[in-house]
Amino acid sequence: MTTTSSEILKRLRAAGSAANVAGMARYGIRPAKAYGVATPVIRSIARELGRNTKLASALWSSNVLEARVLATMIADPAEIPEEEVERWVRGFDCWSVCDSACIGLLWKTPFAWRKVREWSRREPEYERRAAFALLAGLAVHDKKATDKQFRAALRLISKAAGDDRNFVKKAVNWALRQIGKRNAELREAALEIAEALIATESRSARWIGRDAVRELRGKAVQ
Repeated sequence: MTTTSSEILKRLRAAGSAANVAGMARYGIRPAKAYGVATPVIRSIARELGRNTKLASALWSSNVLEARVLATMIADPAEIPEEEVERWVRGFDCWSVCDSACIGLLWKTPFAWRKVREWSRREPEYERRAAFALLAGLAVHDKKATDKQFRAALRLISKAAGDDRNFVKKAVNWALRQIGKRNAELREAALEIAEALIATESRSARWIGRDAVRELRGKAVQ
């Protein structure tokens, strides 16, 4: 039996909660449309559906937060077209969907590393965040990536560290910390970048640097 996006949306709407929507807003999650469905429910539906990139595309078009999160769980990273990913990233309207896409799906795509570079140059807040959320995901999950790739990515972090928009600077910081946790050599490279950021005049860069040093060295920095 074929499941349609309309049927999935009805299930999500029925499982929603206005209290959950209000709770999400307190964490800065304020998408255009949300039903307030708990994440375990979305994951359960994803397991039922399996991989289905066509359905994922239809769910994304609904503009509903939970449907979009579900889309990131069922799309096939080896199958999803690059132009479809671009449609998604241009539609990011909250950090939770952005991160769900990057950490759950996009790091597995064959064009992930190129997108880090491309999106890091974008101006919209969530598109730039996507670059560094994706980089953080690659640092954790991409076991085949080389230290050389991550050292090059550190230069992108240096360039973006002066962006004081909340959801950008937090993602830049996240990526820096995850690169530093990858191995001893990259830890030292990440710390070198962090210390350079601390010495700048940018409030955002100094915050990113101090927080990274605190985690990677295990102590606070003045």
